Amino acid sequence: MQYKNHIRAPAAGLPSHQDRLFLRNYTKRIHVGTTYLDGTVKNSGKYNQGIKLKKVNHNTMNEQTLEKLKKMKFNGMHRAFKMTLESGKEESFTADEMIAHVTDAEWDERQNRSVEQKIVNARFRYQASVEELIYSEERNLEKNQIMRLIDCSFVQKQTHILITGSTGSGKSYIASAIGYQACRLGYRVLYQNTAKMFTKLKLAKADGSYLKELAKLERQHLLILDDFGIQPMDAQSRAALMEIIEDRHGKSSLIIISQVPVNKWYEIIGEQTIADAILDRIIHDAHRMELQGES
Repeated sequence: MQYKNHIRAPAAGLPSHQDRLFLRNYTKRIHVGTTYLDGTVKNSGKYNQGIKLKKVNHNTMNEQTLEKLKKMKFNGMHRAFKMTLESGKEESFTADEMIAHVTDAEWDERQNRSVEQKIVNARFRYQASVEELIYSEERNLEKNQIMRLIDCSFVQKQTHILITGSTGSGKSYIASAIGYQACRLGYRVLYQNTAKMFTKLKLAKADGSYLKELAKLERQHLLILDDFGIQPMDAQSRAALMEIIEDRHGKSSLIIISQVPVNKWYEIIGEQTIADAILDRIIHDAHRMELQGES
């Protein structure tokens, strides 16, 4: 059968001649593929009609990414990504390498902030460093002993350090240096003057916050008590010390600093029964330093 104007009838399911003209005039066939970070396109073999792809402005995209990182407080990622862009080396990274790079930077940033906060919370008496310690036989300070302690394995083993010596022998500085190292290794540390701590606990008993203060002390991995035994203890101080030691026994560590030799601590504590109970828990397996002379 012949059709007018010799136009062939379209096969079933296919667009007519007029439809094809309309599509060609009013639509654009856009090749659809996968766009990678470097701008290359992997063909998918599929086509889409009526979709117009916009050219990606990488500078704008990077600025938006930096702004989002800043708002989310990913400071390490923000700094690492910004420095990479400024150096023009972003193209030398694969996608996996870039993710690893900025993730490592964020990890380091958060670790450093955590250490800094632990040092602030510890309230050290001195800003001390193990590297600045002076070792000598005259002071009875051995480098090997300090090296064994600064790995803080004594904290893992819940053992204690007792440092005794005269005024000016460097006791507090050594304890602070070990405390700083413990903070760097991720431990919670608190440095306390013993007399002031007892006074604070007495006030806490009066206002009802005594248990809260004890709990704060118990949470510390390492508690440093300075100037232990400057004055004899009264009944309240003995009871508080007994509770502190009992809470920490087998769980966490102490560094006790005193001008008084350990064998005279019984006299300082006073009550024989309580003194026996306290010192039995402190002295057993403790690392001891008996410093001589001045630092």
